Amino acid sequence: IPARYASTRFPGKPLADLLGKPLIAHVIERALEAKSVQGVLVATDDERIASAVEAHGKAKAVMTSPDCASGSDRIAEVVAKFPDADIIVNVQGDEPLMPAEVIDQAVAALVSDPNCAVSTAKIRITNEADFLSPNVVKVVCDLEGRALYFSRSPIPSLSRAPELRFQEEDKTYTAYPPTYKHFGLYVYRRDALLQFVKMPPTPLELLEKLEQLRFLENGYSIRVVETTLDSIGVDTLEDLERARQIMINYKR
Repeated sequence: IPARYASTRFPGKPLADLLGKPLIAHVIERALEAKSVQGVLVATDDERIASAVEAHGKAKAVMTSPDCASGSDRIAEVVAKFPDADIIVNVQGDEPLMPAEVIDQAVAALVSDPNCAVSTAKIRITNEADFLSPNVVKVVCDLEGRALYFSRSPIPSLSRAPELRFQEEDKTYTAYPPTYKHFGLYVYRRDALLQFVKMPPTPLELLEKLEQLRFLENGYSIRVVETTLDSIGVDTLEDLERARQIMINYKR
């Protein structure tokens, strides 16, 4: 779990209180619910986050360089210190609602496909706003469930098939083939992750601001599992409140 204190939109986010615990504690607990996970490490460059993780007591905090360019770089720095870890799961540090079942699904997909270097997940888009939003990353796959491309633009284009568009009256969506958003979770093979951080950023990665494109542009295969279990990343105080309400309702 990569966790930074500095965030442009929400500084100190991993330590934000969520039902009496820091946000990062909920992320750790979700990860530990996955049957395929043998242990949780939090990769951070901030002593305050490390202290909160150690106080929570269910994961180990590992300090990383403050100069890591991305979450993958931060994870790779930690993985290099643990030679026995052959499959690495990257759960974002702002995902307190990450379903354990999706982690297990993505791990199983990677383990069962020796030709894939990475696996991740997708969920069907059900409203026009998500399809059009540059903040919602879309993914298209081949017939075997391997990623062809990820984009912030609406893909695939529905402009030539008016009958496949969103229904104006209630904004529901019935397109076929369905469109999918990318679910922020990665499972890597150790060698692929360590190679990834040595490769320079690629043109499409820089254009889209999506680091997973570096894998595709270098010829690596990404397996994408479909899930119906959604999650929300906490990027703002409003997101934190949304997560709080969902968790309160779930506990009822």
